[in-house]
Amino acid sequence: MVPYDIIRKIPKVELHDHLDGGLRPQTVIDLAHRHDIPIPSSDPTELAAWFEKGCKLKSLRLYLETFAVTTAVMQTEEALRRVAYEAILDWHAENIVYGEIRFAPILHTMQGLSMDSVVRAVLEGLEQGRKETGVQFGLLLCAMRSLSPNLSLEIAKLAVAYRDRGVVGFDLAGDEKGNPPKDHIEAFQFIRNKNFNITIHAGEAYGLDSIWQAIQVCGAHRIGHGTRLIDDMSLDGLHIESMGDLAHFVQDKRFPLEMCLSSNIGTGAAASFGTHPFQVLFRNHFRVFLCTDNRLMSNTSLTKEMDIAVTNFGLSLKDLEKISVNAMKSAFIHHEQKLDIIYNVIKKQCADLRREYGYSDWN
Repeated sequence: MVPYDIIRKIPKVELHDHLDGGLRPQTVIDLAHRHDIPIPSSDPTELAAWFEKGCKLKSLRLYLETFAVTTAVMQTEEALRRVAYEAILDWHAENIVYGEIRFAPILHTMQGLSMDSVVRAVLEGLEQGRKETGVQFGLLLCAMRSLSPNLSLEIAKLAVAYRDRGVVGFDLAGDEKGNPPKDHIEAFQFIRNKNFNITIHAGEAYGLDSIWQAIQVCGAHRIGHGTRLIDDMSLDGLHIESMGDLAHFVQDKRFPLEMCLSSNIGTGAAASFGTHPFQVLFRNHFRVFLCTDNRLMSNTSLTKEMDIAVTNFGLSLKDLEKISVNAMKSAFIHHEQKLDIIYNVIKKQCADLRREYGYSDWN
């Protein structure tokens, strides 16, 4: 078992982290008081427990309703800069060396900000954090499944406009059921025509067709969650006896899956940690890695997610290094940048940890 204090020191890569799902409770309180926004409690501990209630009760409705509070306090440029800056500081505290954070700009225009000014403010906060900590970042802009495809196209164009200023890709988020990704095909075609990057939430609350559409119709380069890919397999314990065409395609093409253990349990996408598809996919050489999704609502961090995987799946230090490398290979930055972080940061720091704590090269 890899101890928690070593897990915390492992160089990590975070590719699925929602800006409005990762606020510090005290920050919510400060911003709410400043802008006269009602909140359930002004005690940080009580407020944190309120945000986590949906995850604890495995209620998707309660889980999602808490976002009304976080987005309400993120309606000014000052608030957006602060939340983004603190996200980088929180990443740095657990040795995340590269991360991609995502949000839907349209959700932060309720008090008159333009989407352009929203994106600029978030990038300013992220850049301030990068300068202070050295943590490298990319920003993903989300369109929402339930909103107009025309708005999705507008957000896609905004993402491309900021591609040289810190935005690294485009995402589609929101309730999968009844909102297929193909409805937003024009936005995806625009992104693809501009040689840009796409990740899509799929296979979390809906089945294989959602994953298939995201990849084959919309041209996704990564899948957010993808837990339902397990439905395309016949299993004998951890051994895959047979796979359908989609699962074979995902494995053969080394297609990246952003897996979020605590979030998936809290929203009902998986029944328990022990039965979560991550272990089957990881042990059978799919390109999977760990992410947090919503740190506040799931009361988690990437260190905690790795610790959960160690406890439930018996992962070694070498396994955790592989997870970080899998994620870095899947990042939406240029190839040379990936290689630099993999070999000069991740592998170097992991080698140093093995020497410091007496691990062999094989564990």
